[in-house]
Amino acid sequence: MCGRYVVVSKISEIEHRFQVRMPFELPPLFNIGPGSMAPVITSDSPNVVQLFKFGLTPFWAKKPMYLFNARAEGDHNSDNDQGYGGAMGIIMKPSFRKAIRSNRCLVIADAFIEGTVNEKLDKPFVVHLGAADRPFAFAGIWDEWIDKTTGELLRSFAIITITANELLSKLPHHRSPVILRREDEQLWLNPELPLAEVTALLRPYTTGYMNAYPISNAIKNPRANSAELLQPIGPSVIPESAFVLEQNLVLQGMGFSRARARK
Repeated sequence: MCGRYVVVSKISEIEHRFQVRMPFELPPLFNIGPGSMAPVITSDSPNVVQLFKFGLTPFWAKKPMYLFNARAEGDHNSDNDQGYGGAMGIIMKPSFRKAIRSNRCLVIADAFIEGTVNEKLDKPFVVHLGAADRPFAFAGIWDEWIDKTTGELLRSFAIITITANELLSKLPHHRSPVILRREDEQLWLNPELPLAEVTALLRPYTTGYMNAYPISNAIKNPRANSAELLQPIGPSVIPESAFVLEQNLVLQGMGFSRARARK
């Protein structure tokens, strides 16, 4: 699962990386969790960043549901076999079958938080890519829901998950968010992409640099939001000479507003 993640890139960096316009200020988001507003790029507005609620409510729901993860395999692969090669059952799930076909989005991120299978967020890790690959995009789906009592429109999203890759297995954890390759991002947003090609993009991240390091379980507090949450309390899962995320993301990635990004 992926219930917490991080967005701290400068606005100018996000705009350049995704070739989009970001028409709002973005504070540092060190602890995005279900219910948080977070930046996404949707299939119907691929040139602009929008703020949607993390936790999808399908259009047909009677009340908000906050489905923050969507299993790529759907009801299949209940034992999370990393060698699974069967059907992507997400296309049949009532909560997701419309969205996976027509409402896909890029969920912008710089890192994500994952716990172990047994301890969960009592033993959390920051999982990150190399500096050259941040920010990146999770494969997401979104929907619109109208509150019939107030008429309020809610736009929300979920992150699609798949079986763990080699790094996540070392934590250990059995699931991982789908991280899209850069060359696949526009395909993901293409509403004309055949469904078989859509589901072919749902695979564990296997290319490039990826590592993780342990942090304090203070991240469990959904109201906590500070750089200190990401400070390492132990060595990286894959040994390296320096804490890459601490050096390049926390210490140097502090220009969060548009004005500061221009300095």
